[in-house]
Amino acid sequence: MSIERSILHNVHNAHHTVKAKRTLISCKMHTMEYDDRPEPAKRLEIARMARGFDEAKKAANFFGWNYSAYAQHENGTRGITRAAKMYAKAFRVSEAWLLTGEGLGPGEDTQEPAGLRKVTVSAYIQAGNWAETWEWDEHKQYPVYIADEPEFRPYRLYAGETHGPSMNRRYPEGSVLVFTHIQETREQPIAGKRYIVERRRSSGEMEHTVKLLHRDDEGKYWLLPESDDPRYQAPISIEDGTGDDDVVEIIGRVHYAIHKE
Repeated sequence: MSIERSILHNVHNAHHTVKAKRTLISCKMHTMEYDDRPEPAKRLEIARMARGFDEAKKAANFFGWNYSAYAQHENGTRGITRAAKMYAKAFRVSEAWLLTGEGLGPGEDTQEPAGLRKVTVSAYIQAGNWAETWEWDEHKQYPVYIADEPEFRPYRLYAGETHGPSMNRRYPEGSVLVFTHIQETREQPIAGKRYIVERRRSSGEMEHTVKLLHRDDEGKYWLLPESDDPRYQAPISIEDGTGDDDVVEIIGRVHYAIHKE
């Protein structure tokens, strides 16, 4: 049994700037730079910058896009029609705005209250709930709103609803936990923080729980449940695992907990 930890080391942060299709126009009095890219390409750059990515390479790496293809879309050498929906979702603008300039542009989502950010609750966080698919059907998902903090703007936020007694000493049933994915933030797990943990069977079934990361006096790391139910009180050693063939992976750090009254 092995523990997979989504911890990335020696991250290579190469910086590349998209070279836009710009033409220098010379005049007797001065020289000016004219941006003759198609309008959708210009709006794509605006949306990317507004989303917090100062370089195209960073956005492509973050969202898992092919950088060469994205660069061609932003510099105007390829049209963005087929990719507009994907870019619109990532940069939080409307597809219509990217393509035509009409609709909601950066920061114009009037459905979100000022100073708040909408996060979609899309799954249960529940020990013993084994399934091949974690995410709920779309009709069951619902939004919650949290403070729009600048440190989280470059990242996608995920949310799940606690179910069952496996973490009831910390989170009442029905609490919503909002978390970032550790592969996106690329941070080292921190002792004393709570993490969403995925446990996978060889059959492909998964369960998702929340655990406290603990470091003991000998320097060993453990994933600790916080439950008053004896069924869910066994700690999991990072080094030794669970003693079976399951694969356990830390997938995200919890940043917010929303409790129902």
